[in-house]
Amino acid sequence: MLSPQDKDQDKDSNAPHPIDVYVGGRMRLRRTQLGLSQGTLASKIGVSFQAVQKYEAGDIRISASRLYDVAQALQVPPAFFFDGYPDGLAATNLAQEAGAEVGDAFNRREIMALIRGYYGIKDPQLQADILRLIAKLGNRELDEDA
Repeated sequence: MLSPQDKDQDKDSNAPHPIDVYVGGRMRLRRTQLGLSQGTLASKIGVSFQAVQKYEAGDIRISASRLYDVAQALQVPPAFFFDGYPDGLAATNLAQEAGAEVGDAFNRREIMALIRGYYGIKDPQLQADILRLIAKLGNRELDEDA
């Protein structure tokens, strides 16, 4: 019989790896930016939409060849999926926290509509102005490097 501690360790071994969660979040972000459904992306890369759901949640790992296919379909280099991933010992905790926040945020329809609308703006100055307006309305400082 498993002790409570053993059960916790077993549960943790079944948890998605933080990098898989991060890569999946970046995949969802880019898919959303392009206005693609999970089904559309799935057909472009030759998998089921359920597989895309699992990739985005980090529940299943994306092989190197599949990640390349996803990058081609989403019109980004494969490195895009790792951009911004924190290095060091804190990476695991940060990725898990970011994965939960990203997952929750991108499940809200209004966030998705904002992202699609923002990336649909072709004038870079207007895009920058809108970003500043949103930051000001949200009482947030805008990171000029972002």
